[in-house]
Amino acid sequence: MWEYLNDFPLPLSELTDGQGGELCFKLRRDLVQSVSKTGGHLASNLGAVELTVAIHRAYDTTRDRLVFDVGHQCYIHKILTGRAQRMDTMRQFGGLAGFPKPSESVHDAFIAGHASDSVSVAVGMARARTILKEEYDVVALIGDGALTGGLAYEGLSDAGASGERMVVIVNDNGMSIKKNVGGIAKLLGRHHLKPTYLRFKQLYRSFTRKLPGGKRLYAVTHRIKKAIKGTLLPSSMFEDMGFTYIGPVDGHNLSELTRLLRFAKEIDGPVLLHVRTIKGKGYPPAEQTPASFHGVTPFHVSDGSPANPGKESFSSVFGKTMCRLGEEVPHLCAVTAAMESGTGLSAFAERFPERFFDVGIAEGHAVSMCAGMAKQGVVPVFAVYSTFLQRSYDMLIHDVAIQKLHVVFCVDRAGIVGEDGETHQGTFDVSMLAMVPNIVILAPSSFRELEAMLSWAVKEATGPVAVRYPRGGENGFDGDTSGKSAVCLREGSDMTLVTYGTLVGEAMRAADLLAEKNISCEVIKLNRICPMDTSLILDSVKKTGCLTVAEEVASRGSVGRDLLTQLAALNVRLRRVRLLNAGDGLIVHGSVSQLRSLLGIDAAHIASTIEEALR
Repeated sequence: MWEYLNDFPLPLSELTDGQGGELCFKLRRDLVQSVSKTGGHLASNLGAVELTVAIHRAYDTTRDRLVFDVGHQCYIHKILTGRAQRMDTMRQFGGLAGFPKPSESVHDAFIAGHASDSVSVAVGMARARTILKEEYDVVALIGDGALTGGLAYEGLSDAGASGERMVVIVNDNGMSIKKNVGGIAKLLGRHHLKPTYLRFKQLYRSFTRKLPGGKRLYAVTHRIKKAIKGTLLPSSMFEDMGFTYIGPVDGHNLSELTRLLRFAKEIDGPVLLHVRTIKGKGYPPAEQTPASFHGVTPFHVSDGSPANPGKESFSSVFGKTMCRLGEEVPHLCAVTAAMESGTGLSAFAERFPERFFDVGIAEGHAVSMCAGMAKQGVVPVFAVYSTFLQRSYDMLIHDVAIQKLHVVFCVDRAGIVGEDGETHQGTFDVSMLAMVPNIVILAPSSFRELEAMLSWAVKEATGPVAVRYPRGGENGFDGDTSGKSAVCLREGSDMTLVTYGTLVGEAMRAADLLAEKNISCEVIKLNRICPMDTSLILDSVKKTGCLTVAEEVASRGSVGRDLLTQLAALNVRLRRVRLLNAGDGLIVHGSVSQLRSLLGIDAAHIASTIEEALR
C-alpha cells in the first residue's frame, strides 16, 4: 500500500510543492484504508496530513525535537519515518503504538497520550539545548482542544518569557473530540496576522542584511514598527506572552505551511504558528461527522459504517441510568471533560442541557467545580476516564475529601483498556482513590449493578463516591449483588479467591477449571472495595488457609496488598498467598483478552497459579 513512498526523493526537504501535494493525496487515501482495518484515530490524522508533511520538509526529526500533544494525530508522522509497512499492526499486540513512543523510533521525541503538556516539555528541551550548548530545533504541536487545559497556559507563559528559540504550532480545527467549548475557541477566532505581511517582513530583512550596516538598520526599523503597532493596534494574547505570532494559516496549503515553518525557524525566540485545519479532511463521512471518526473501530470505507456494530456497554448503561436519574433528581448535574460521547452522556446533554457541563480538557477544574456545586446543594456526577482522573488528584483531596462533599465520580475505562496502551490503561485509580479520605469506592461487575450502585451514590450517599467500571461490556456475570459490600459467589474449601469488577467472570471460569481437577475454590466478589468489609473474607480464609486476589490494577496500593495488611493486623496466618495484578501498571497495547493472559489474570492463568500454589 505504501510502496509509492519510495518514489519520492529523501529527505522530504527536497520535495517540490507538486510532489508534496501528490504525496499528501496518496497518504490521505491510504490512511483511510489502513485505519478502516485496524481502528484508531482517523479524523485528527486526516486533518493534519499537510501540516505533518510540511513539518518534515522543514525539520529533521532524527535531530530536531517534535513534541506532539496527545499524539493521536501522529500516524502520518509514523508513516514518514520508516514505519509505513507496519501500519497494519497499529494498536495491535506487538505492533505499532497508537501514540508517539520514543522506544519505538528515534523520530518520536517524547511519549504522548494526555493533553496540554507539549509546550512545557518543549520548553524543557529548549532549555536543555541551551545548557548543553547543542544545536537543534524544538517544535511543540498542540491542538486548540488541548488549549482548554490549564497546563498549556503554564507552558505558554513560561515559554514566552524564556526567550528560547522554539516554535509552538497550534493546530486549530475548532474541535477536540466534539466542537470546542469555552473562551479559547472564541479567542483563536479573533487572532489574525496576514501571511502577506510576513512575506514582506521576510523580504525586507533579507534585503537589509545585504546592505552595509543592514542588521543595525533592520533593528532600528523593527523597534519603530513595534512601537507604532503597540500604539495603534491591539496585541494578541500570545504576543503579550512574548511570542512572535504568525497566522492564522491555511493548514492544507502545503507550500505556505512549509515556507512559514522555515521562516519561523530563523526567528531567535519563541514563535507561535496558528494553523487552521479541517478535522476529517478528504474523507466525506469524517468531514461531515468528525466526532464520530475521532476514535474508530474497523469500518467500511464506502460509507464509514462500523464493520462490527457496537453492543451494549457500561458507558451506554451509565448514560441511560443518568437520564433516568435526571428525571428523578431535579438537582442532579452531569459534568465531563471533553468526553461527552465517550462517557455516554450525549443523551443527558440533549435532555437536560441546563444541567450538563462540558468543561473541556480540564479535569482539575472539573473536580473543583463539582466541589463548589456540591457545597451549594446540587449533586454533581463527574464522568471521567480512569487515566484522566489522575490529572485532578490534588482537587480530589483538597476540594472534595476534606469537606466530605457529595460528589459522584463515575470512573470509566477502569482496569485494562486495551489498544491505546500505557498512556490509557486504567490501572492506577484504585491505589490513587483508596488514599483519598472519606471516599467510598464501588466496583460493579454487571450492568444491573452499575445502575443500582449509581442510584445509591446519587440518592443515598452523603460524601464522595467513586463508581469504577471498565470499557466494553459484561464478562459472564449479569446478576445484581449490589446490596452487600461483598458476596460469596461459589463456596469452596481449598482456596479463597477474591476479586471484583468484570474480572469476576475470569474467577468463576477459573473455579470451574479447578473443579475439574478436584480443587475446591471459594470465590468472593467485592462490591465495595473501599472501605473494605473483610468479615466474609476472614471467615473464608479461616476455612481454606489460602488466599488469591486477582485484580486489574497496579500492585502497589492494590486491594490485595491492603487486604493482606488488614489480615496481618488481625493475626490471621495463611499457608498460601498469591496476588495477581498488573504489576507496575504500565501495560502495552493489545486486546483485553491478550493483556489479561500476558498478566496472568485470565481464567486459565488464575487456575494454573492456584493449582501450583496448592502443590
